[in-house]
Amino acid sequence: MSETHSTPAKTVKPRLSFWQIWNVSFGFLGVQFGFALQNANASRILSDLGANLESLSLFWLVAPIMGLIIQPIVGSASDRTWNRLGRRNPYILAGGIAAAVGMLLMPNSASLASFITPLLFGAMMLAIMDASFNLAFQPFRALVSDMVPAEQRNVGYSIQSFLINIGGVCGSIMPFVLTNVIGLDNTASTGNVAPSVIWAFYIGASVMLGSVLWTVFRTKEYAPNTHGLAPLEINTEKTPLSEKLTHFGGLMKTMPKTMKQLAVVQFFSWFALFIMWVYTTPAITQHIWGVEAKWFDPHYLESIGKIPENIAAAKGAAGDWVGIIFAAYQLFAAIASLFMIKVASKIGRKLTYSLSLLAGGLGYLSIMLFNNPETIVVNLLITEITVPQGAVDLFIPMIGVGMAWAAILAMPYAILAGSLPVKQTGVYMGIFNFTIAAPQIVSGIFAGWILSNVFDNNAINIIMMAGVAMILGAIAVYFVKEEID
Repeated sequence: MSETHSTPAKTVKPRLSFWQIWNVSFGFLGVQFGFALQNANASRILSDLGANLESLSLFWLVAPIMGLIIQPIVGSASDRTWNRLGRRNPYILAGGIAAAVGMLLMPNSASLASFITPLLFGAMMLAIMDASFNLAFQPFRALVSDMVPAEQRNVGYSIQSFLINIGGVCGSIMPFVLTNVIGLDNTASTGNVAPSVIWAFYIGASVMLGSVLWTVFRTKEYAPNTHGLAPLEINTEKTPLSEKLTHFGGLMKTMPKTMKQLAVVQFFSWFALFIMWVYTTPAITQHIWGVEAKWFDPHYLESIGKIPENIAAAKGAAGDWVGIIFAAYQLFAAIASLFMIKVASKIGRKLTYSLSLLAGGLGYLSIMLFNNPETIVVNLLITEITVPQGAVDLFIPMIGVGMAWAAILAMPYAILAGSLPVKQTGVYMGIFNFTIAAPQIVSGIFAGWILSNVFDNNAINIIMMAGVAMILGAIAVYFVKEEID
């Protein structure tokens, strides 16, 4: 860490070319590749390792908890960092390397766990991956705010959203491709993970690390105290923990009003997203493939000794199809993000945000309508596959889910950025992650209990509950007061 540069302060950031903005966000493609693999396959892996439906959401709690702990710390630290790699880049690089390690280890939990159960080892690797993703995510958000001028902010966050979704598409379909194009086995015996999933995580680790390195070495950050950036503050005195907590509490109390109002929207939308990521696999396995809930009960599986081939095949096929529909909503999101700039410029960010969340909520609710078990042959360009008609119909609700996802990734940050003090952009972006983590923690604590005790482990019903939450988020956008740059 070096002293503040003496260069005279410039108050205006220069306009960036398209490819400069692209390079700033390119690492997000790889991070989201890994994140998509986790979202589409973590429940599948944990179930194969012995988790029941009620406990799945509890295992997933490590994701928001890691975000809650890591992002504010990293945001504050990156505000005070400057070295030869830059201000945000050192944290982006560290997160990319650590996440790659976690991705290599998690699907191998059954063979690597010697002193603890494979399930616990898998949960630990999930925690490492999530901590690492969060270590990279927050500085990426702040990097865009640092580098992109206000008049290009919509473009910057939309390109970021596009890259996130392209990475998400590739990550989501990878196990399916490895099974149906390469020929790897997608079925798992009790206590083990399918080979297609293991190799998908290997590929994901490589893609993520490569794209992060691209951003780190292709983006030259502006030095502190130039282009309107806050000067570097180095505090050599040790601050007591109580004082740090008091300061942090003060920032929470004095956060911009826009940030507080967006927090309500974030609660409903991320509550819904968490449920989708955790329970889509059992939901469509039960609702469309007709696999009874008992086949997700590890005690029942242990009592029968071996999973029947037809059940294992159905669970494997449904798990692969979740990757396809998750890729579909992210592809639709990538397309939506290209048009979102013009739409938001014409009708406003708020209305764009609200209508997108409404589309997502209706998409969730419509999943209940699609459960036709009649099998058909589908040409996916890369291969042909036989699946139930109801599975193919799921592409329709994924259009709405994709619109919501594109808006969630871009609109809150575009709305928020104009209300943040320049000097504390990093730490406030970190604090804003509380509005992502908190609803997921609430969902993680209660969703499994609700599924078991209210919905009798019928997972499609909890997806319907998520749809209602997303619609409430759309309504909450109306009450956000946006500060115009």
